[in-house]
Amino acid sequence: MKHLFLSLLLALTALRPAAAQTSTTLSGTVRDAAGHPLPGVNVFLKTTFDGASTDTLGRFRFSTRQTGTLPLVVTLLGFQPLEQPVELNGTARHLALVLKPVRNQLGDVVITSGTFEASDSRRSTVFNARDVVTTAGASADVAGAFNTMPGTTRNGEEGKLFVRGGAAGETRQYLDGVPLQSPYNATVSGMPARGRFSPMLFKGMAFSTGGYSAEYGQALSAIVALNSSDLVEETQTGISVFSLGMLSLSHQQRYERSSVAVTGDYTNMRPYIGLVSQRMLTGFETVGGSVAFRQKTGDMGMLKTYGAVTQQRIGARQAEAGSSANLPVALLSRNAYLNATFRSPLYRGWSVQSGVAATRDVQSASVTTCDAQSGAGREQTRRDLEQSVVGRLVLINDSASAYWNLKLGLEGLAQGNEQRYLAVPRDTVFQFGEQRLAGFAESDISFSNQLVGRVGGRAEYSAVLGRWNVAPRLALAYQLNEQNQLSGAWGYFYQTPGTDILLRAAHPGQLRFEQAQHVQLTYLRSHDNRTLRLEAYAKSYAQLVRFDVSPPASALTPYDPASYRSGGSGYARGVDVLWRDKKTVKNGDYWISYGFLDTRRQQHLDPVRAVPTFAARHNLSVVGKYWVPRLHTLFGATYTYNSPRAYHDPNRAGYNQGRLPSFQDVSLNASYVTTLWKNFTIVHVSCSNVLGRQNVFGHRYAPTPGADGKYASVAVLPSAPRLVFVGVMVSINKKRPANTDEAPE
Repeated sequence: MKHLFLSLLLALTALRPAAAQTSTTLSGTVRDAAGHPLPGVNVFLKTTFDGASTDTLGRFRFSTRQTGTLPLVVTLLGFQPLEQPVELNGTARHLALVLKPVRNQLGDVVITSGTFEASDSRRSTVFNARDVVTTAGASADVAGAFNTMPGTTRNGEEGKLFVRGGAAGETRQYLDGVPLQSPYNATVSGMPARGRFSPMLFKGMAFSTGGYSAEYGQALSAIVALNSSDLVEETQTGISVFSLGMLSLSHQQRYERSSVAVTGDYTNMRPYIGLVSQRMLTGFETVGGSVAFRQKTGDMGMLKTYGAVTQQRIGARQAEAGSSANLPVALLSRNAYLNATFRSPLYRGWSVQSGVAATRDVQSASVTTCDAQSGAGREQTRRDLEQSVVGRLVLINDSASAYWNLKLGLEGLAQGNEQRYLAVPRDTVFQFGEQRLAGFAESDISFSNQLVGRVGGRAEYSAVLGRWNVAPRLALAYQLNEQNQLSGAWGYFYQTPGTDILLRAAHPGQLRFEQAQHVQLTYLRSHDNRTLRLEAYAKSYAQLVRFDVSPPASALTPYDPASYRSGGSGYARGVDVLWRDKKTVKNGDYWISYGFLDTRRQQHLDPVRAVPTFAARHNLSVVGKYWVPRLHTLFGATYTYNSPRAYHDPNRAGYNQGRLPSFQDVSLNASYVTTLWKNFTIVHVSCSNVLGRQNVFGHRYAPTPGADGKYASVAVLPSAPRLVFVGVMVSINKKRPANTDEAPE
């Protein structure tokens, strides 16, 4: 069905009427009044389907079999439509067209509330793929780098994104517009997870901490939009060797209108673990590979396919409260992912963006426990299976009017989950299936030269809940002058309860969509490679899932799945500040981010509204990078501070009344650019937590009190005080000579 759909779209873009035998070729350029080329302009013959869109240099070209004289229509949002008669007599025509701006140039004012964008040059560019790779302490991980942005709280035991008082599951990631169902690699409890995808796959990344477009759903707190690269620039081969026991081989082949990239990775950390003692980790082995194919279709269309498979084995020891022995834990994970997307201009200003993705993720975790009476070891195994297919179709008209555009979209999901506990005399199985359908409509509206708005709405239906939701969203932006802008956003955001809830819920139909309402106001100043962003926000939660706990939660008793109800609520409010400066220090780049967070919620086991255990009141990151040309080296440093997080201590009165020590981390890295056998080479060295600070991520308590009436506990600590990383990356067969005088990309 997918291939038939893509074939129909390709055939649709190739249709041309055959009213006459004579063919006339029309070509030319479209520029603005200042002579700058305009990409994405729609150029077509009125009353026909013949036309094209301009490329990045403002050029267009198409042929028609029409004859006589017809108006040539030229349209682009924010500019006055142009109609110019052309004679079609078989003689090729080359035209130089100029568009004049209307009173409301939508492109000059961009709604930036809550968004950190790196792929749109009209927005204030504050993050890109290079930042991810070269940020000290991020370990070349997308989530690790975004955790230096305001609005986030770094949870070292998770490694995921916790945004503005929201749990990690409240941040949704998208790849080329298609939702990612399993964005992180598998991990065991207490060890940070990494994203499945290398940041070098992406040409742009947008991190929105609230108030985002109606295009995005199933995210109460934030979204990460990852846009993959199109055709690779050149043919080359890559070899990378890392001290963690990782070997990576890659090859990319560039053709005139297509490209293929193949990668293979193998990691075995046992040699590293033998050199650097680990508290938890006893083994880590992973093998995987990926294939990416890109095909240009027509003048502006692009077909992308990406597939990846990964197998991962993890061995660990977990401390058990009240026992001097550590529990051996083994995890085996297999993941397969396939993504195919297609985008192309259609006719008269319309364009299409479509995609489909399939995921299969299997995780088997085994824990060996000791029987209290016999002393014999007993293995407990849990197997989790998730399979999903998600599809998306978006139609966009940027020329519906000089004052507004239109975006319409549909999204569908089919998902199946199973959780199986292997035990004697029989297995215990939990499972559910979900089919979800969503649609959205959105328009950017220009009211004046300084004021633009975005109005939209999203509707979703969940089969497992048997319910609909409707989410209106609104945003406004006002340009004070060329350097300063105010913007605001408001909207409702919905999400089905988490997979762990739906697997065990006795009556899922009794539950509702969890809900969040966002309100935020943003001030942005961007000038001369300096950016200041101030944002105040308020977020209210409703319909969160709660458990009926009896006796009280302080006894840490299991919950009853039959008692799940959507009665939880909460709030989060605060201020985020970001300052980035690429100008003041020559060859330098630094940013400072700070977030103040006041949040409470009542959810799951919470008997009252309380500060969540994953939220910190104050969050500070200072990131700096400096390129030393004489040494051909890029140096980097990151300092991160989170104020003490809450935790629940059953030995004390109250709930979530305990406070952990503050989290502090100083990380350093350096990238040395050189050549190896005339091939471009980067030698990268990094070390996290160089000062060796003992950070504590939480406490685990025994399920029952001891003879003294107290619950025994054990601290949750990082696997090792530091992570030392050395890597050598070599690029072979590059046509361009190696340039060691520029900072590495």
